[in-house]
Parts: sequence; structure tokens; C-alpha cells
Amino acid sequence: MVIRSKEERTRLNAEASAWLARLHGPQGSNAEGALQDWLKADPAHQEAFERATELWEILPGAAAFDAEPPRPVSRRFVPLAIAASLAVLAGAGAMTALLNQPLTFDTRTGEQRMATLDDGSRIALNTDSRLTVKFDRDERQVSLDRGEAMFDVTHDAARPFVVRAGDERIKALGTSFVVRREGDRVRVTLLSGKVEVVRMGERPRLLAVLAPGERVSAAPDAVPVLDRPALESITAWRRGELRFRDTPLSEAVAEVNRYGRQRVIVNDARLAALPISGVFATDDPAEFAAAVAQLHGLRVQREGEAVLLTP
Repeated sequence: MVIRSKEERTRLNAEASAWLARLHGPQGSNAEGALQDWLKADPAHQEAFERATELWEILPGAAAFDAEPPRPVSRRFVPLAIAASLAVLAGAGAMTALLNQPLTFDTRTGEQRMATLDDGSRIALNTDSRLTVKFDRDERQVSLDRGEAMFDVTHDAARPFVVRAGDERIKALGTSFVVRREGDRVRVTLLSGKVEVVRMGERPRLLAVLAPGERVSAAPDAVPVLDRPALESITAWRRGELRFRDTPLSEAVAEVNRYGRQRVIVNDARLAALPISGVFATDDPAEFAAAVAQLHGLRVQREGEAVLLTP
């Protein structure tokens, strides 16, 4: 059994009540797919939603609500009443931004998952990634805390879709793109449509307006770099693949190690510069090491759970 803090229980109850409000709101049918993704993400989500549903059933008049539609009660009242009750149960402070409660999606090392948002937009999260989503009347906001995500955005001219990653702000309308964040370094690759990338600060600065196939790499105090990578390599992780073309072994190893607990190690500087080309599975670092060893005449040594490549 996982013991959760009071603050975490408060957050989960608030999220569950917000989902219930969306489900029984005018756009409830559009929220069902996203709700299922949220429920599957963590057993605690299911528990919180069950608590909200139980309160729906025991609140005065809630059970008969659907059976008596002529009653002069707003359809949003009951979910909000449940939210208020959950706030009392969880402690003060849970009522903050109930309907605009940010939703968190994350993946563990080696895991990938899909999420469908209320507006029909879809997000694919790569290994070891975390982001939060918050929609309001004027803007659809996503914050990428770490990792990599691919976005397929449903067009809505009245509500721009904005992804924040570090100092970068990526704005899209009806677009497909990939954002990768490693610390303060951010890379944005446009697959289709159009996005603008802005460096935030006291004086926001436009870094790039991308065309399909273009990528911008940005980091604080560095000149942004614009290039056109092989898109098959950028999206290969969606198929469980890693694609390299004359990639230095050190970079290829770093990419492989993002996905598995069994790490590949290269300590020799000469070996680190060897070019690697090919298609490899994201979930089999040992196979990658064996293939590289065969290609370049290297040896593979086991060091605990790690695989060491040596001359």
C-alpha cells in the first residue's frame, strides 16, 4: 500500500472532482477518452474517482438528479458539490481552481503512453517524461517538465495550444510536432503545420517559425540552431525503434540508455567517436551492444547490470 501525503490526496481529490465536472458538463462525451487515460495512469486516480462517484450517489438529490430533469438545478451543481465535499474531507485548499486543475501525465524509464485531451488533441509521451496540462477559456497550456512528447493538436483558433519547455514557448494551431527537453536544452521538430518558438524572459524573443521538417535546438545563452533532421529518426521511438546514421557511438549509447535499466558503457574516447548506423530496438540494449561489437570488432563485458564495450 502506498502512503500518500495529505497534499497529494488533496490534489487527487481535486483532479477527480474536476474530471467528474467535465464528464457531466456540456462537452462530457469529448472528455471520456482523456478520463480513461487519466484513470489508467495510476491506481490512486481510480480510487479518487471512485470516492467522487460515491459522493455523487450519497449527496441529497444527486441520485434522483437525472430522473427529474425539470428541477431548476444547474447540471454543473452536483459535480461542484462533490468537489466541495471532497475538499472538506481532504482539508482546506482543495477548492483552488477545481475546473482548471492541471492534469499530470508521466512515464517511467522505458515506458511510453498516449493521452487524449478534452479537445481531442493527442499526446504521446516517450520514456521518463513528465508534463502537465491546463486548459482555460483563452489558451490550452502544456508544461513539459522533462523528457519528450509528440503532439497532434486539434485546431481551435480561439484557444491557441501552447507548450512551455524551460525558457521556450511553442505555439501551435492544428499542428503535429515533437518537443524534447533535457535540462535547459530544448529541441522542437515540426512534422506538419506551423509553430513559432519564443524565448521567454523580460523581453520575449522569437527564435524561429518552423516549416514542416525543420527543427530548432535552443539553450540559455546559446544561439539557436536550425536544421532539418531525418523525421524517421525523430519519430522512431513511436515504433519502439532507435535509428542512427553515422552517429558517434557516445551519442548512440546515451540514446539507448534513456530506455532501459541495463546500461551500455563506453569509457574509451576512441571508441566513443566510432560512427554507428542502423535500426535498433529501444528495449534491448544488450542486442545493441552485441551488434556494435560485431560491427567494429569490439568486446562485450558484463559489469553487474551494465554492458561494457571495450577494444
